[in-house]
Amino acid sequence: MSNSEKEKMVSGELYKAFESELVIERENANKLFTKLNSLGKSSSKEREEILKSLFGRCGKNMWVESPFFCDYGSLTSIGDNVFINFNCTILDAAPVVIGNDVLFGPNVHLYSATHPTDPAIRAEGLEYAKPVNIHDNVVIGGSSVICPGVTVGSRSVIGAGSVVTKDIPPDVVAGGNPCKVIRQQA
Repeated sequence: MSNSEKEKMVSGELYKAFESELVIERENANKLFTKLNSLGKSSSKEREEILKSLFGRCGKNMWVESPFFCDYGSLTSIGDNVFINFNCTILDAAPVVIGNDVLFGPNVHLYSATHPTDPAIRAEGLEYAKPVNIHDNVVIGGSSVICPGVTVGSRSVIGAGSVVTKDIPPDVVAGGNPCKVIRQQA
């Protein structure tokens, strides 16, 4: 018996993103983040309820500035004391885990979704996803992109405008395109 397209997606296998169940889930997420984006800062109770409905896990004392965008939301887990600045995009076709005490600058993008390099496979409408993990006490500078399958280690800082294509160890400052370790934390 074959797995559903969602099961394939979450497990990192090739899947068809335009299968009806996945389309419906993305449409539901779109309704929630569109409502969130229309609220403004004054409706923090309503914002909190939307975030709890949107994300797989919402920690305490978290804030998501609008606008915000995601694929599913349900595959994203966010810890305590997290601040996500304006214009964040999370493509959560695989689990995206954001730890505690994490800060995102504006325009940060986390991508778990990716596409095969083989054009014949892409032509079949297949894609796949790899988990993204942002450990505790991380700062990700504005306009940074975290690519599929990447883990950023605890207490690390990612400089603005970085494209993170490989894992970043704990306790470092890293930056650039591609992102590389610049120095150990003091």
